[in-house]
Amino acid sequence: MTNKCLLLLFCVLAALPAFSAQHVALHPRPGLDSGEQEVIRQIVDMERQAKDASLRRDADFSVRTLAEDYVAITPLGQVTTKQETITARRSGQLRYEAMNVTDMVVRVYGDTAVVTARADVKGHQLGEDFSGPYRYTRVWVRRNGHWQTVSYQATVTQ
Repeated sequence: MTNKCLLLLFCVLAALPAFSAQHVALHPRPGLDSGEQEVIRQIVDMERQAKDASLRRDADFSVRTLAEDYVAITPLGQVTTKQETITARRSGQLRYEAMNVTDMVVRVYGDTAVVTARADVKGHQLGEDFSGPYRYTRVWVRRNGHWQTVSYQATVTQ
């Protein structure tokens, strides 16, 4: 039961493209131009939208923002796809009460952005508490003018 809860928790975390960015740090790179600053703003906004979608159990957000070739690795080392993530979101069995993201760093490499952060979540899956701290990495790619998540990995922390 605990493994299933962690898997579903991970699927929703991955689909969220994270949470709101309360503390965002720019990776120190010389010559950060206004274009890169705008990309960082866009990614931080996508992360905020992801948090809102998670709290509302909005599977359509995942449909729109996960790439068709999306792959995620759960805290238990399981590999999940876009469809598995959407199915977990739509099941309604996973409920978040609160999410808090800190220590977020956004690094930009052209049409790719890498986000790392800490996420403290409070919630229940099938009545079982899965609250706790996680660290994650998410990779965004801009395709046809839209940002999509192509990869996600989460680790349970202490």
